[in-house]
Amino acid sequence: MSNIAAPRLPNSTVEYDQNYINELTNILRLYFNQIDSAVNRLSTPVTVDQLSSAVVSGVGARRFVIDSSVSTFGTTVAGGGSNKVPVYSDGTNWKVG
Repeated sequence: MSNIAAPRLPNSTVEYDQNYINELTNILRLYFNQIDSAVNRLSTPVTVDQLSSAVVSGVGARRFVIDSSVSTFGTTVAGGGSNKVPVYSDGTNWKVG
């Protein structure tokens, strides 16, 4: 998941300005769309073979898998089972937890 940074908001005007409000609304809409997309990706359960590389995902990335063959905390996840577990990337492997 890419990092989501808070947008730089334009300085407010002294008086009401419709263009300023429109610009601000558009910036906030784009920002919240990014957050919605990221949350949806995180909360959608996947199978182990659908996980992206733990290296590419980076340390601390989190997902939820529905077919783990292991369920012990800290164990490297493997598919082919029926355990539904949260997983995290340690930067090299996906681990249960």
